[in-house]
Amino acid sequence: MKSGKQKASAERVVKDIRRKTRRQHSAEEKIRIVLKGFVMKTALPNCATEKE
Repeated sequence: MKSGKQKASAERVVKDIRRKTRRQHSAEEKIRIVLKGFVMKTALPNCATEKE
């Protein structure tokens, strides 16, 4: 059985790896991601009302 200290250090290692390998997005890519989400959010309610 792992002790609490070993589990905490393992979680810290995983978080450090994720932080170091996280993808860096440019400003244009961030805008594209937000706009894509906005379009999807507005398109879904329209699809639901069109079927009725």
